[in-house]
Amino acid sequence: MVSPVNVRDSFAALTRSDLAVLVPELLLCGQLVDRSGMAHLISAFGRQGMAEVAVEEWQASSPWYTRRMQRALRYEGDGVETIFKGLQLDIGAPPQFMDFRFRVDDHDHGEFRLDHCGALMDVEPLGEAYVTAMCHDIEDPTFDATALATNPHAQVRPIHRPPRRPADRHPHCAWTVTIDPSHVPPETTPHTEAIGLTAAVAVELGPIDPADEGRGDYSGPLLSDLRFADFSHSALVRIAEEVCLQQHLLTLGFLLGVRKRTDEDTALSLARKQLTGIAGLASERLRDALGLPRDVEGLATVLSVHPVFAPRQYVDCEISWEPGRLHLRLGRSGGADADGSWPTLIDGDHLGPLQALVRGVDPHFTARVVSEDAHALTVEVIREAEPASECGEVAITRFSTGATFAFADRGIPLPLNVV
Repeated sequence: MVSPVNVRDSFAALTRSDLAVLVPELLLCGQLVDRSGMAHLISAFGRQGMAEVAVEEWQASSPWYTRRMQRALRYEGDGVETIFKGLQLDIGAPPQFMDFRFRVDDHDHGEFRLDHCGALMDVEPLGEAYVTAMCHDIEDPTFDATALATNPHAQVRPIHRPPRRPADRHPHCAWTVTIDPSHVPPETTPHTEAIGLTAAVAVELGPIDPADEGRGDYSGPLLSDLRFADFSHSALVRIAEEVCLQQHLLTLGFLLGVRKRTDEDTALSLARKQLTGIAGLASERLRDALGLPRDVEGLATVLSVHPVFAPRQYVDCEISWEPGRLHLRLGRSGGADADGSWPTLIDGDHLGPLQALVRGVDPHFTARVVSEDAHALTVEVIREAEPASECGEVAITRFSTGATFAFADRGIPLPLNVV
């Protein structure tokens, strides 16, 4: 008997406690998207070209998804506190891995520090030039781009930052955030405007039910940490959907930056390498976080919540399974297809990302094309007797300390009152 997995209720089918575990995992997977892609950009364009693409992809995407999350969780505003709340729900700052600590002085002034920066831990072994590229060349324009989504007169400036001197300096960095009408906002970049026209920016996601037990929004005070278990079931579903959409928007920004620098075939090849690396590692982490078996049923659950195929309102996807066999149908009529996001990189001639994804659940799985036309790609996934070797793209992404990072329960968060 074939069992369908209702992808249209993928997150809603999980329990509230499972969703509370899943959301930080999805945020971390969003950070690892860059770990997956940057090595291939360095090979193609050098360190400087990599940094330029990184700036452009975050500038293009973060203002749009920042505003989306503000609206979803009802914490819209124009002050420092609103900026800091956004960072707590941003794939650029997954909790604990990027351990932001905040201080709010008043509406227009605040500071944050990173007691631990997982991204720095990944880059420091590469040498001071790469640290400078990340902590100076990339951070300066991208921190401002994120803050500008809240207030066009906001500026984020360093108190201190890496390269660390002394080498074990803590916190890893510290920054001020200042809102001043005299600050002249930078012009909106063409790549930011282009992403603003995508289906991803406009898509409507699941509503939050105010009657659900638990926190339904983030309209109260800024908290020292977000404990996702405090949110309601429907709020967690919406947060998970928004976080997956953040990853699609980042990918669209990545593609814009890459296409400016090379031909279309090379751009798609680089995007597929990025996708392959994150697809496999994300599957592995999601499987482990949810305690899923390495069988077809576990694979079906991973596919239904994997950011490549979520949120349901954006990606046209159907999954069905029976013991030992799973069918995946990727339709070509969703918003992701109109935008050219991740699902469009998977076709009958390019199954590499999907192979990495299913083998992240178990290396014995393999995907085979059943049919393909202009309307859909249908594949079946079966178990092979021998496990496949890990592909190079996943191995590269595994270089990040985020591959093995473990979240901790930090207890009840505290409200951060104005100093």
